[in-house]
Amino acid sequence: MNRTMFKSKIHRATVTHADLHYVGSVTVDLDLLDAADILPGELVAIVDVTNGARLETYTIAGERGSGVIGINGAAAHLMHENDIVILITYAQMTTEEAKAYAPKVIHVDKDNKIVQIGNDPAE
Repeated sequence: MNRTMFKSKIHRATVTHADLHYVGSVTVDLDLLDAADILPGELVAIVDVTNGARLETYTIAGERGSGVIGINGAAAHLMHENDIVILITYAQMTTEEAKAYAPKVIHVDKDNKIVQIGNDPAE
């Protein structure tokens, strides 16, 4: 049996822009994607700490080192520039894999620069 487990998150990032007329997705600084073990095109859940909105979309790689967190398409109705968000990924794994797996928790500052990398899901 496979379980759906918490894989990684980018914690309390700041939305740098929201573009209603873009095709869709979320644009994320490639440094953040790499640190969180998230691939371009991977499914992410986004939780808006500012207003409580939640959604799922896929990632697009943004310019490395830019700090970009861009909400694209219809999601821009729910999430706005300067909102604080958490990007979360999950993975399917066996019970044995889940017991041994250490998730990646990426903490960022107000400019979306990495300040701490951990593996405690409660962080």
